[in-house]
Amino acid sequence: MTAFIVTGTDTGIGKTVFAAGLTARLGARYWKPVQAGLVDETDSQTVARLSGQPVLPEAYRLALPASPHIAAAAEGITIDEQALAPPLAGPLVIEGAGGLMVPLNAQATFLDVFARWQLPVILCARTALGTINHSLLSIAALHRAGVPLHGVVFIGPEAREVEATICRMGATRHLGRLPILQRLTPDSLRAAFDACFPADRFELP
Repeated sequence: MTAFIVTGTDTGIGKTVFAAGLTARLGARYWKPVQAGLVDETDSQTVARLSGQPVLPEAYRLALPASPHIAAAAEGITIDEQALAPPLAGPLVIEGAGGLMVPLNAQATFLDVFARWQLPVILCARTALGTINHSLLSIAALHRAGVPLHGVVFIGPEAREVEATICRMGATRHLGRLPILQRLTPDSLRAAFDACFPADRFELP
């Protein structure tokens, strides 16, 4: 059974597009445990549209586009992180919200949940200025929490030395780089994914 967690160094870096490509590549189901913000197309809807694969319902659907603990409080609820459990039956891609330290409630972050699940994480990082610091901090947090890191995926224009520095200093694998696609369709994403990520990049030991 193949299951990956897709997380990012920040919000809005393109990890949902990558998650859609990975879901299609693996013929997997997709699950986003917590969705905060329902006005525009949600991440689950984006992945369903781009991957053509089954999407599982979110455990929490929150209207306010904010950190999950704030969005939940606005609706008078508290996210129970202990109740979040991945539905492990067949290939699965799980996407977090924002970065690792995004709070789910007053005590727990996504990193705490990932540490409990012990599933391999793919960290999505920008190639833009500032990414070395953000990426190395995220990698250090994963290592410190004992979370298995499958490797780093870069999103954006090529920055060869930056990418090499992150993977060397973070002691992790460079899985590939997905460019920003000007025309984003299921076909263009599939073609870019095939060109950028060899088949063996997402094989588990």
